Amino acid sequence: MTKIGIILGSTRPGRVGEAVAQWVHQVAAQRTDAEFELVDLLDYKLPHLDEALPPSLGQYAQPHTHAWAEKIASFDGYVFVTPEYNHSTSGALKNAIDFLYGEWNNKACAFVSYGGAGGTRAVEHLRLIAGELQLADVRSQVALSLFTDFENFSVFKPGEHQRPVLDTTLDQVVAWSEALAPLRAAA
Repeated sequence: MTKIGIILGSTRPGRVGEAVAQWVHQVAAQRTDAEFELVDLLDYKLPHLDEALPPSLGQYAQPHTHAWAEKIASFDGYVFVTPEYNHSTSGALKNAIDFLYGEWNNKACAFVSYGGAGGTRAVEHLRLIAGELQLADVRSQVALSLFTDFENFSVFKPGEHQRPVLDTTLDQVVAWSEALAPLRAAA
């Protein structure tokens, strides 16, 4: 069965991303075409990149990197749940992505973003990063506005129109993850 990791890309105290990621996971868990697991960056305690060698070599020295690599390698695709900070993604998510290389290759990814402009600028940056990591990013994306999908900018209450967008996004990431399986097998 195809396995998709839902990566919660904020570690900030009081983060609203946790409610967003739980919503994505609850919707995804109702599906029968893939297994979905919520992955919280807080559980991995990754310091600022502290590996001496480039991740493309796959020669990790730190125990936290080995644990992170094992978790990421276990998935066929990903849904990144990202905030938008200063027109980009969170530093914590970028750092976590930068720790690895081969574990991301030949897999699919999708994005659920949130922010004042729906987090769309964060996703623009993540799409560029995905290309370098040989991650195939799907077109559909959920863009949640702090103005309309949150009460008082902090209580997550997604608009009804967001559910079909999430369903399409999940459809695409599962289909692309399955389609890329032969490339992963060849590697």
